[in-house]
Amino acid sequence: MDRRTFVGTLGVCLAATTRIARAQQAGKVWRIGFLTNAARPPDGVVPAAFRQALAELGYVDGKNVTYVGRWGETKFERLPALAAELVGLNVDLLLTTGAPAADAAKRATSTIPIVVVVPGDADATGLVASLARPGGNITGISDPAAELSAKRLGLLKEAVPGATRVAVMWNSNDRAMTLRYGEVEKAARVLHVTVEPLGVRGPDDIDGALSTMTRARPDALFVVSDALTNTNRKRILDFAATNHIPAMYEFSLYVQDGGLMSYGPNMDDLFHRAALYVDRIFKGAKPSELPVELPTKFEFVIDLNTAKALGLNLPQPLLLRADKVIQ
Repeated sequence: MDRRTFVGTLGVCLAATTRIARAQQAGKVWRIGFLTNAARPPDGVVPAAFRQALAELGYVDGKNVTYVGRWGETKFERLPALAAELVGLNVDLLLTTGAPAADAAKRATSTIPIVVVVPGDADATGLVASLARPGGNITGISDPAAELSAKRLGLLKEAVPGATRVAVMWNSNDRAMTLRYGEVEKAARVLHVTVEPLGVRGPDDIDGALSTMTRARPDALFVVSDALTNTNRKRILDFAATNHIPAMYEFSLYVQDGGLMSYGPNMDDLFHRAALYVDRIFKGAKPSELPVELPTKFEFVIDLNTAKALGLNLPQPLLLRADKVIQ
């Protein structure tokens, strides 16, 4: 066989191989495993915003993608087994929310791609080698604790200028949330605010934290949000309302339920961006080569009804900076 014939034959073979690979890819049904420490939703499905974003990219549930979810119900000890269960189901990719779920997924597999959403400071906690070069099998969207903690505490101080003692509730069983609490402490020193630490490790601890505030009422409350505090937010919100304690929360779901104010990333936007990661990975990109991103869309939400109930006259400049004011 001469060189020209060989090259021509090789080209035909490569083209055929490419067509076969594309046909196989077109007929593949991708299986996505979802892991979180949050409570299982009533419908028992993965977040709608994520599924919708993937649908817009051409992934139709039941046709070329399926989902299987596992929820830790705020019990950290369950996550390793749940992660192992998803790995055992031969999922093509793991999507996680929260630091504990991301850590459990990382321990469960070093080969299956993992896309993380709000895992705390991904580089500071050692989840990835660095944001620019995550390495391994993990990528996704991190959240910058230092900048966000300072911003949130600053907004709370503007809303309550006379506040000198701020109680901070956080899940001390969560390494990423403890890191975030530390950043709140640093920001408090700059703002000349004394922090009253209220670390909780489970639902039973929340009553103790609330009792502490009853005995020594703080000027304001800062709630570091994770699966534990989110699941128990009604108790926290009711306490703050009953005791007339202004509070800053990290996500808008607290304000939607009657909280005073929140500042944080838009979760629907984060899931949309997570879907873009998934699409790129399914098309051949390696997680180690996809830089971990930071949130770009933030929401500052205020409930004026709650402010009035607390007797707060919020400064007009603060209201003008809000993305949404509930009246």
